[in-house]
Amino acid sequence: MIRTVFKTIFGIISSGIFLSSPLLALNTGNNQTLFNHSPRLLDTVTTLSRIRVQGATYYFTVHLPNNVGESLQRLTLQQTQGLETIYFYLDDTVAFEGKPVNRDDSLNISRVKRNLDNNKISVIFDPPIPPGKTFTIAMKPKSNPEFSGNYQFAITAYPAGENSQGLYIGLGRLSFSQKGDRFP
Repeated sequence: MIRTVFKTIFGIISSGIFLSSPLLALNTGNNQTLFNHSPRLLDTVTTLSRIRVQGATYYFTVHLPNNVGESLQRLTLQQTQGLETIYFYLDDTVAFEGKPVNRDDSLNISRVKRNLDNNKISVIFDPPIPPGKTFTIAMKPKSNPEFSGNYQFAITAYPAGENSQGLYIGLGRLSFSQKGDRFP
């Protein structure tokens, strides 16, 4: 009886210690690095929501909690909804700490590339973005879409490391119409 109670109490205490102690990153045993906790997609916004206009900027804002476990090396964006594909001036992509209306320091992007097969865009940071940061990626489309509607982008975050596993963090949704709005 005492032995059973001791095992139960020890199990509760040890699991509490394990769950409350921060891990640097999860390693699956086959050399894959994963986030300890999920980064969060906070917001997606465009400066111009009118169809058929040029000069807009699309902002994707992400938060890396302190307990994420690993720095963020790469973020991918893949359009999953919309009547047409939106193309970007990839060389004009920038990133900065903070949000679009409250910018802080610039972040170094080492490369932005687009996979021609699936139109997935990868934004690679060097150095990686450490936990505890909120940052924004600003991308310039060649033009807003010709057709009104919702256009969605699947956002996936990748931790730093040789064999990192991506983690889907949400859909960034932009709405375009004939009347449109300006932000900010």
